[in-house]
Amino acid sequence: MIRRSTAARGLAVAAVLSVGLAACATTSDGGEGEGSGSSDPLKIGTLLPLTGNLAYLGPPEVAGVGLAVADINEAGGVLGNDVEIASADSGDGDNLNVSTNSVTDLLGQDVSAIIGAASSTVTLNVVDSVTEAGVLQVSPANTSTTLSGYSPLFARTAPPDTVQGQALGSLMLEDGHQKVAFLTMQDDYATGLRDNVQKAVEAGGGEVVYGGTGDGTEFAQAETNFANVVSDALAAKPDAIAIFAFEETKAAIAELVTQDWEFAGKTYLCDGNTADYSKDFDPGTLEGVKGTIPGADAPEDFKERLNEWYQEDAGEELSDYAYAPESYDAAILVALAAVRGEGTDGQTLADNIRAVSGSEEGATEVSTFEEGVEALEAGDEISYTGVAGIGPLNEDNDPSSAFIGVYEYDDTNKNIWTKVVEGSVQG
Repeated sequence: MIRRSTAARGLAVAAVLSVGLAACATTSDGGEGEGSGSSDPLKIGTLLPLTGNLAYLGPPEVAGVGLAVADINEAGGVLGNDVEIASADSGDGDNLNVSTNSVTDLLGQDVSAIIGAASSTVTLNVVDSVTEAGVLQVSPANTSTTLSGYSPLFARTAPPDTVQGQALGSLMLEDGHQKVAFLTMQDDYATGLRDNVQKAVEAGGGEVVYGGTGDGTEFAQAETNFANVVSDALAAKPDAIAIFAFEETKAAIAELVTQDWEFAGKTYLCDGNTADYSKDFDPGTLEGVKGTIPGADAPEDFKERLNEWYQEDAGEELSDYAYAPESYDAAILVALAAVRGEGTDGQTLADNIRAVSGSEEGATEVSTFEEGVEALEAGDEISYTGVAGIGPLNEDNDPSSAFIGVYEYDDTNKNIWTKVVEGSVQG
């Protein structure tokens, strides 16, 4: 796991380039009209995990936003101005004061959009305050179904857990497992994902023998003693175990080792814990374990560009790329929404983000910010198809389709991408 407190250093500075944008704006309901929002420089706040249980996700998400803003500004910026970034730490669900204070700080800096958080629990802690302030929030990693359609000023570039739940449940069934146990943290994200995996398992004829919905077996956040939890789970004689947690996963795995659980081909992780454990356990401990992470594997050239940006900004290489594509796309969509609406205030961004994602009929497909601006200036509707490969945002501001990456651990306990499955989102 990565622990850094300086991951966002240097985000606020970008090169100065400008172009005049004179496109005719349209609102997200399809009606045309002149943009009437603020034309001040677009300032994006980042609320990403620099500390806490999800800190390993901070560097790739920070790099995703940073690289996107660099690309936007190199292409001329938004409405003739460079995009600015104000960065803040989201912390995690164990200490919600971090995110509360960070959002207060970001709103005090007059940001028009906030990209984050990674944790659904953190977002649920702050989204009402962000909405009340008239600021658009776009999460690159929130998957809780509770957030679907939560606010007209909330959107995301990661799919809700109905998609990952179906993928993970189907994976367990495809591997021949019919009796499964769940080790689940008491958290909206973890329990929501567990519920959706259970639906998929049961729909395929499987059975949840421990840790199912309504059983009351969830463990507390920051739990370190898993002796009784693991003992009870193994007593149910499952042929597979899935763990829904964050940092707590390490202690759970250690206890499973102590109680002689056979990991290979029988253990499953999810995006909250499908991380690199090469420094945490003896070689081979997790060999054959599988996990899922929303999003397709990032293209190699994109990874190289992320690394170059991050090395220049933070002085080190990235070791993980989870949610970097979604973070990049979130920033591009926000900027294109400002161009389409001819304004940089939060409401204008919210009114236009669905449209630039491709919700309008007959939209021209674009893959970069520069292509999007050119098409908008020509009077076209656009469909931004970014590196994450999500479908247009639906009426709940969720991706209408998304990819789920499947990973398998090698003998060094490192998660290796093996394949991708695509799922659609209802709504």
